[in-house]
Amino acid sequence: MSEHQHGEDCGCGHDHEHEEHVFIVSNDEGEEREMVMVYTFESENNAYAVLLDRQNPEEDGVIFRIEEENDEAYLVGIEDDAEWERVTAIYEEIAKTENGEA
Repeated sequence: MSEHQHGEDCGCGHDHEHEEHVFIVSNDEGEEREMVMVYTFESENNAYAVLLDRQNPEEDGVIFRIEEENDEAYLVGIEDDAEWERVTAIYEEIAKTENGEA
């Protein structure tokens, strides 16, 4: 259901190089931010990515739907309220489990 995205201090115990997936994301005011993909998960036949602001990683993450077209993947904002509520609830449960709270 989910895929652990390794970060610099993930503590996973694997001996490997850590790869960052960085995206430039513009908000409604046209301000651009560098965002890093930190987690992916699936729900109802869709894939989702959680991105954190590279300059402010303590800020809440943003969830995007991953869509594919012509063998290229791209991130799409979630506009449907029901879909947004479903995926945020799923991610909150994943975060609790990852943090040992569940």
